[in-house]
Amino acid sequence: MKKLFTSESVTEGHPDKLCDRISDAIVDEILKQDPNARCAIECCAAYDRLMIMGEVTADAAVDYEQTARRTIKEIGYDFGTFSYDKCNITVAVHRQSPDIALGVDSSIENKAGGEAEDLLGAGDQGMMFGYACRETEELMPLPISLAHKLAKRLETVRTSGIAPYLRPDGKTQVTVEYDGRLPKRIETVVVSAQHDEHVSQEKLKEDILKHVISVIPSALLDENTRYFINPTGRFEIGGPEGDSGLTGRKIIVDTYGGRCAHGGGAFSGKDPTKVDRSAAYMARYICKNIVAAGLADEVQLQVAYAIGVSRPVSVFVDTYGTGKLPDGEIADIVLKEFDLRPYSIIKKLGLRAPIYSETAAYGHFGKSGLPWERVDRAEVLKKYL
Repeated sequence: MKKLFTSESVTEGHPDKLCDRISDAIVDEILKQDPNARCAIECCAAYDRLMIMGEVTADAAVDYEQTARRTIKEIGYDFGTFSYDKCNITVAVHRQSPDIALGVDSSIENKAGGEAEDLLGAGDQGMMFGYACRETEELMPLPISLAHKLAKRLETVRTSGIAPYLRPDGKTQVTVEYDGRLPKRIETVVVSAQHDEHVSQEKLKEDILKHVISVIPSALLDENTRYFINPTGRFEIGGPEGDSGLTGRKIIVDTYGGRCAHGGGAFSGKDPTKVDRSAAYMARYICKNIVAAGLADEVQLQVAYAIGVSRPVSVFVDTYGTGKLPDGEIADIVLKEFDLRPYSIIKKLGLRAPIYSETAAYGHFGKSGLPWERVDRAEVLKKYL
């Protein structure tokens, strides 16, 4: 039966992603000086103003304003009211609440005489989800994978000079037609690209079709595929000058494009003691290895935590009927083969390194080189087949 599913992505110059990138750039600067730092940094951008706010407890001296201005410049805002050298920046950062630190620094299990790995309690309560499927080489859903590729290509076309009239803000969207659970073709492609005042819409559409849409495999396109390029007309005013931005507001873009459940927690701006971030990365790592091992063709994993408790309060697996074993048995395998305590997650994935700026745009999953994208446990999991 024919089904349609749509996912979107945005460029690094989108106001929300701009805020994500600044938040993660600050986290990286802090972790370079103090790998054990605790930080939760959020940014809000609007018109000609940026506010940097949050909590930091670290042995580090970071110039938040200069880090933000450098990041804004790298993204490409050297014009308009939000130009890196003209925007107004306010910093409102204080130390982490001692009540939160109490639970993170010494978990309930450790107080009761637990193992060394129990020393670190979860930084908050909540549920986190991971997902993987066979639709793409990187084991991601096809709609979000293509939306990210389009958005990344839009950035490349701008920064390489192929279309120098483009500006940093932009959005993409891809609708895939499915036959059952198998992707069949692309139904619709949407690209909205910020531009200067001189280019015509005809020139912009021609260049987008020629230089950006080309990242989509031609086998997925046909004479019935629909293209909407800047469908409202001109898009000159963008970024924070056109719309406000906020850290953590693109959580579906950051994950799986709406294909699976989301726990609600954002990633950017947080150190790895925040399980919103670290446990979501671990859940992706586990799901990817399950699919790579052949235990399932598609899998969603939920883990849930209580603040100050190191071990998850629940683990849930759904293979959508594709599992080679019952879902409950796969959940038992997850608990046996993967240590889900925050200390162990951080150690396993190397999350105290300053690696977060590269995650701030074009998704946190499906990118090569990130530690949670490895499939180094797949061979071990094959023994359960």
